[in-house]
Amino acid sequence: MKLVVLGASGWIGSHIVAEASSRGHEVTALVRNTENYEVRNVTVKHFDLNNVNHDIASFVADETVFVAAIGGRALGNHDIVAHTASTLLARLPSTTIDRLVWVGGAGSLEVAPNVKLIDTPEFPAEYQDEAIAQSQALDIFNTAQKTLDWTYISPAAEIFPGDAKREYRIGFDQLLTDANGASRITVSDYAIALVDEIEQAQYINKRIGVAY
Repeated sequence: MKLVVLGASGWIGSHIVAEASSRGHEVTALVRNTENYEVRNVTVKHFDLNNVNHDIASFVADETVFVAAIGGRALGNHDIVAHTASTLLARLPSTTIDRLVWVGGAGSLEVAPNVKLIDTPEFPAEYQDEAIAQSQALDIFNTAQKTLDWTYISPAAEIFPGDAKREYRIGFDQLLTDANGASRITVSDYAIALVDEIEQAQYINKRIGVAY
């Protein structure tokens, strides 16, 4: 399978690239700084979300899956999250891409009926803007015309560095927690879950969550 990964040099994006490449998939990495991106067996292209002259469609060759792993924190611009979701849904149908897989946020997951994680008092203030931006992106996916298949994949409330257990659970709009009430996943297992979904295509035009 041939994939494009936007945000390939980021923390989550780099794990997705590594996992997909390890399974033999052909990966094209779109990154802002190509000089500092040294990953074997990956096609690298310079792409800057802030550059209005960069048309995302022109960066697709013959790939069929597009993975977006972006956030507003690195760019200091959270508005770019929803804007990118809209742009990809509008532009990718004119390319060979037939599926968009989006690295989402956990803030929009429900902890109780009609109560989202982002609305709880315990939600960290430093992640509010990012969570709101990812929630807006999810709204865009849910209301978009079905011209392109998509899957929005939310991590657990806590995503952290760590070795892969190669195990996880799949949920939908409710926050998954373990027996101790914690919602956790390593970035390695999140990447595994995401690439599994790329390969299996079980959840088309849906948001899913992954956690232990």
